[in-house]
Formats: sequence, structure tokens, C-alpha cells
Amino acid sequence: MQNMSLCASLSSTASHITSLASVSSSTSPLSRKFSLTFREKNRTPIVPPHKLPFFSARPAPTRVVLVKSQATAPASSEAVKVTPVPSEMKAWVYGEYGGVDVLKLDSNVAVPDVKEDQVLIKVVAAALNPVDAKRRQGKFKATDSPLPTVPGYDVAGVVVKVGSQVKDFKVGDEVYGDVNEKALEGPKQFGSLAEYTAVEEKLLAPKPKNLDFAQAASLPLAIETAYEGLERTGFSPGKSILVLNGSGGVGSLVIQLAKQVYGASRVAATSSTRNLDLLKSLGADLAIDYTKENFEDLPEKFDVVYDAIGQCDRAVKAVKEDGSVVALTGAVTPPGFRFVVTSNGEVLRKLNPYLESGKVKPIVDPKGPFPFDKLAEAFSYLETNRATGKVVIHPIP
Repeated sequence: MQNMSLCASLSSTASHITSLASVSSSTSPLSRKFSLTFREKNRTPIVPPHKLPFFSARPAPTRVVLVKSQATAPASSEAVKVTPVPSEMKAWVYGEYGGVDVLKLDSNVAVPDVKEDQVLIKVVAAALNPVDAKRRQGKFKATDSPLPTVPGYDVAGVVVKVGSQVKDFKVGDEVYGDVNEKALEGPKQFGSLAEYTAVEEKLLAPKPKNLDFAQAASLPLAIETAYEGLERTGFSPGKSILVLNGSGGVGSLVIQLAKQVYGASRVAATSSTRNLDLLKSLGADLAIDYTKENFEDLPEKFDVVYDAIGQCDRAVKAVKEDGSVVALTGAVTPPGFRFVVTSNGEVLRKLNPYLESGKVKPIVDPKGPFPFDKLAEAFSYLETNRATGKVVIHPIP
């Protein structure tokens, strides 16, 4: 991943952008009711889902890049140009469910208003998750927010306005988080794949000082999912764990949290041949090549199996009699269980020291970051299920 240069401290821009917070609500474009607006000329005909073309799968990368955190890295690794908040902005939008072709880049989307418990973030980087794709495909339409939708869960950026009840953040702060408290229950109509987004204070945490925005954006939903899954199993020092899809966004963090935060006695993980060295670098004691051996046939059994790929029927054969199996996707076979993560900024705050010390590292897929105008390409790549770590969108205008 391309390193980003440090051009200016955000502290020097704070005085410039503080004036934004003092603008009278009667004149500020942010004071009007939040809406998504589109010019008629930008509208595209609604195409029935059954007529939508399928995307073409892209080949998997042949190179693995491990993003290493350095405790001595600079506090901010890139300059963020902060300008007065406009009334409209660029955002990716879809007005119907379907494939990547329903995504449209619109330059006339209204900047969201800020509620009392929210901050307005100038988005610097965002990341894609499988839930983004499934939501766009309409798999959660029964509990989804109304269309049109600006997608995106993960965000990293700079606070440019704060609500009246916000206590812990101020204009100029670098923050990161998952913008949706509940991943599937009424996720925001307005997500992170835009120039600005409004987020509740409780969902955010200060960006780790040693990470750049792209690295930080890769973490929230995946690391909170990894953490909550381990918590739900009662994972504790001395226990063993098998992680299925250890090179993926969640799996790569489960390995690290189990080893560095929980004190696992033994960590095993599966991946394809090309990612075995990555698993070992993350802390796996046993790296299993799923193309050459079946993990369920190993004589060794584990206290916990964390299934991040959808193989619960096989996972239950690798767990000890009184163990636990976490299943993130696919059919659940007892004693396996599934959960839907709840976003919580306190979890990020708790894990920040491990990130800032370099004990836990973000993994950004080497094919990215993808620029903002290549979002459809990034989604197509994500949906091949061949990404290593997280697919990140950066820079965002």
C-alpha cells in the first residue's frame, strides 16, 4: 500500500475549521432536514433485478502485503484539506437493489444534518465489508432503511462539526468507527461512502496515532466482530482456537486478538497456499493449507472454532466436546451459533493501545486502496471472496 506523506498537522487546521461550528443554524446548509437529493438529469431508469448483468470476477492478487504498525510512527500520516462544509457533496448512491451496476456517483447529494449526539465527519477513507454487498443486493431489505442509500459502514476521517450533546470530540479530531450501531437492523440511509457522514459519538473512537486513515478505516466492523465473537465464546488465557479464513478481514484480526489480547495457548488458522506465511506472521502457531488438507480430519481439537467463511458443518467436527463454534455466515450447525455485531466505540478505545503498540496490525488488501471513483471495481473485487484483509477506499475527495 502506498505510503501517504505527512503534510500538515491537523491541529494547525483546527482554528480554520472551528468557525464552521459557529455558523448560525439559520444560515447553515446543514440546518435543513437531512435528505438525499438528485438532479433529474442524473437519474437512471430503474432496471428490474432479473435483468441486471453480473459483474466479472477479477483474478486474485499474487502478492501479500502485511501492513505493519509502528509505535513511533507520526501522529498523522497525511494532510487533510478542510474547507467550509458545502450544502451538497459527492456520494455513491443506489436507488434500487442489485449488482454493482446500480451504484451511481452523484455530485448533488445533500450533506447530512447533525443530531445532538452526532458529529459530522469529513470522510478521508472508508472500507468495504461483505455486509455492504449483501445489503446492496437486497438480502436485508425487510429491515433496511429506505432507498436511495449511500452505502458504507467503516469510516476514518476528521470531525468538522459537533452536536450539542457531544462531550468527547471536538472539531479537528481524527476519528474512526462503524457508522451503524446495528449492522442489519435499520442501518443508516446515509453511510460512509461520501465526502461527509454524520455519526453518533458513542460509535467512534480516536484514530490510533500510528495508523494512517486508510489503515484505520479497515478496522472498525471487522475488529469489533472479531472481538465480540471471542467475548461470546468466553475465550480466555490458555484456550486454543481454530480460525477459518484466517487471511480475511475478520479472521486476520481474530488470530491477533486471540494471541495478543486474550492470551491463547494455541492458534491455528486456514488459508490458501499463498497466505500461509501471512497467517504465521499474525501469530498462528499452525497454518493449515485448505487446498491440501481438511482441518476437520486433524487429530487436534480446539476450545473454539471461529468460522469466518461459512463452513460450520465442518467446523463442529474440529471443536472439543465442551467447546464453542462461532459462525459468521452460511448455515449454522449445532453447537455452532451466530451473532450480529453491535458497533461500540468503547471497544475500539479498549483495543487502541494494542494497535498503537503494533501488537495488532490492520491488513489492507494489496490491490488497494481503491480511489473513490473506482468503487464499483472495488465491490466487484470484494465479491470474488479472494481479498486478503480489507478492501479500502482512499482517497475520498
